[in-house]
Parts: sequence; C-alpha cells; structure tokens
Amino acid sequence: MDDIAIVVAHHRLVNVVECRGLTKRYGTAAVVDGLELTVGAGQVFGFVGPNGAGKTTTLRMLLGLVHPSQGSMSVNGRLLPDPTGLAQVGAMIEEPSFYSWMSGRRNLETLARCGAPLSTADAIDRVLEAQGLTAVADHKVKTYSQGMRQRLGLAAAMMRSPNLLILDEPTNGMDPAGLRAFRSMVRDLADDGVTVLLSSHLLGEVEQVCDEVAVLDRGRVIEHGHPRELMTARAQVHVDVAPNERAVATLLLRDWPVRAGDAGELVVDTADARAVNEQLGRGGVWATRLAVVRPSLEDVFLALTRDDRGAG
Repeated sequence: MDDIAIVVAHHRLVNVVECRGLTKRYGTAAVVDGLELTVGAGQVFGFVGPNGAGKTTTLRMLLGLVHPSQGSMSVNGRLLPDPTGLAQVGAMIEEPSFYSWMSGRRNLETLARCGAPLSTADAIDRVLEAQGLTAVADHKVKTYSQGMRQRLGLAAAMMRSPNLLILDEPTNGMDPAGLRAFRSMVRDLADDGVTVLLSSHLLGEVEQVCDEVAVLDRGRVIEHGHPRELMTARAQVHVDVAPNERAVATLLLRDWPVRAGDAGELVVDTADARAVNEQLGRGGVWATRLAVVRPSLEDVFLALTRDDRGAG
C-alpha cells in the first residue's frame, strides 16, 4: 500500500467527533448529562431530540462556544479546547445572522476577512452557486426570504471547504425545492468525504439523508443506529385470521409479544412475516392477510422519547 493510500485509509477510520461523559450544567440542572457520542468520517449523522434535549448546547460545546462542566470531547482528533481541531469545521447554529443592509456577497466577503484565507479565489462564487444564490448575490439580505437566508448561512459554513459541517436546523423556511437541493448537497458532501453533523426536527428529512441517527433526550443518547435499523427493530406483523381461530393463533404466536389491534387483527412485534406464517401453519391456522408495518423515524422518535419520560 502506497503512502497516499495509507493516509486515505487512516482518514476513513478516524472518528471526526468523540464525546465522552460530556456534561453541561446550569446551576443544578444538567442540560447535557454524561453524553457519549461518536461520529465517523464521511457520515451524515442525524442528531434529533425534543425541545430542551440538549442538542444545540452539545453543538455549541463542540464549537468551543460553550465550556463543558465535565467530560471530554475531540474534533478531528484534537482534544478540545485545542483550537486546531476546529480549523476545518464549518457551522451554522440556529438561524444565521447577517448585515441586512449589505448584499449576500458582501456579507460573505466580510466573513472571509475575519478568519483563515479561503482555499480558492473563487470560493465565494462557488458556494453561492452551490446554494442557488448567484442571481441574488448582489441583492441586500433584507430582501431575502428566510429560506434564502438559511442557504446563505450554508454558503458561509462551506466557504473554507470544511471536512466537518455542523448544522443546527439548517432547513428552516426552505421550500420543497430547497429541501430537495439540500438533501442532494449533503449526500454529495458525504460522498466527497465531508462529515455532516445534522440536528433537525424534520425527521422525514433525517430519515432520507442520514447514515446514522442519535436520539437525544434529557441530555443523553437513548438510541442510535441507521434509520432503517431503528425502524425495522420496531416493525410489526399484522395478521388477520378467522374470528374463531384468534385464540389459537395468539397461543401459537407466543414466542413474540402479540396483542389485538384496533381492527381486530393480531399485532405481532417482529418484522419476520415468514416466521409468523410458518408458526401459524404448523398449528393448522392459515392467515387471510399478513402485512409488515414499519414505523417512520418520527414514530420511533415519539415512542422512544415518550417511553423515556415514563409516559404511557
């Protein structure tokens, strides 16, 4: 293996973000409570949770904007508060702020003068084009819609070609075309090796674009995995049998949690419809209908956060 291949392979193995026991207290209240989080290189990583779960506070700590009360965190292999780990990080936290009387282009030029040199001379033109803002680049920001300001914030975050992009609610105010363009952009970035840490309340978008999702509640990760894995793990088989065979069918399916559904069907907590059908057949019961019902990521999220709060 040549030197370049070794470097590339090493890069792919490095965790871009690591949090160990990360805690932030305000007074006696722990907004982030012993958080454990790992984000691998080149992932689109979804960070979801109810309001007040600690998502934005965590992202602010990763950017050095908030100091943790306890625990450790590293970005790009550098233990914070070492600032060198943040040199290749772009971010948009909550709704971006700009000088409303200046054009979008002038805002980006002003931001560019405040930090490290841009990677290329045409970086501003490139990010404006990527966000579909070229035609309005010289218009004053006060004329922009909320969705356009969000896209200008994304352009600002991407000016220095970061290897890690931290985005907090980046699609607020975007229309369907903007959402589609955002999904495409994020996937293209990941394909190019950029890691995207995405916090969003639009769980349908997270489900479509993310490689992995962490569900945060009361400052802790309560579940994580690929969205499809989270949904499949909570899939159910809905079974219709003759009314006079329901009791026997329930007994035959005792290997899984089973209950009566709202329409009189049997609801079996498994995604394996074939195994359910075979178990019924061995007992001489034949289903008139079997259907695998997979919850959406939103359904999973609501079930997890409701259960974690002790609700029924």
